[in-house]
Amino acid sequence: MIQSMTGFGKHVVQLPSKKITVELKSLNSKSLDINARIPQTYREKELELRKMIADALVRGKVDLGLYVEITGEETTAEVNQGVVRNYMEQLAQIAPGDEIKLLELALRMPDTLKTDKDDIDPEEYEAIKEAIGQALSKIIGFRNEEGKVLEKDFVERIENLKSLLDKVKSMDPERIATVRERLERAVSDLKVEVDANRFEQELIYYLEKYDITEEKVRLDNHLNYFDTTLNSDDSNGKKLGFIAQEIGREINTIGSKSNYAPMQQIVVQMKDELEKIKEQMLNVL
Repeated sequence: MIQSMTGFGKHVVQLPSKKITVELKSLNSKSLDINARIPQTYREKELELRKMIADALVRGKVDLGLYVEITGEETTAEVNQGVVRNYMEQLAQIAPGDEIKLLELALRMPDTLKTDKDDIDPEEYEAIKEAIGQALSKIIGFRNEEGKVLEKDFVERIENLKSLLDKVKSMDPERIATVRERLERAVSDLKVEVDANRFEQELIYYLEKYDITEEKVRLDNHLNYFDTTLNSDDSNGKKLGFIAQEIGREINTIGSKSNYAPMQQIVVQMKDELEKIKEQMLNVL
């Protein structure tokens, strides 16, 4: 079963005095790239949180948003009363005035608020990890659903390629006969006497260069291998990508060897189907 790298997960936890919101968003990427936006208080736990995400999501460009909103009376900021009084005294010496006005001016000055760095509450941190775990479950569910859509499209494209390959196989004898006839007619038009045995040898050598038997067999094997990998237990987008490259190599060789317009038209259709597979492959985990 394949997974998409595109997904979204969100979970909210309400504590007595805080509301914790975790958001996870992922897009496709060649490797794992985590961008974390978390409060300064929890920076020391960032590596641990990143490992949680890396173990679960494996690959993709992932944005983590951790938001902590104080909903109770708790606050970490206090007015630095001594500093404020000192500012008011200095301002009064410069221009005596109403205390309320002096207070307003003093509060605009630097260092009038002090913020004590809180120690991380173990219960609160456990709630954050639980929220991240729930968000991960949701984003993985999202990825699985997107993966089902991709899988359905891949199955359809591979079946189309198999159908086109069957057309190539059925057309191949006619192609060889047409190429042979074209060569014989070209030699005949030269109106020169040729050694029949030597001509037959050269003709066989020429036709062998345009033989696509091996390419047809390998392409058939690659298409079946793609199906097998698609139905495996793990999601391996890189492996599917390598198989798609091999499929493309065989299609290109058939096109270059065909030397027959009807078959080349089928090859163009095969390339179109493969290109659509490659576009979708960028999203597979």
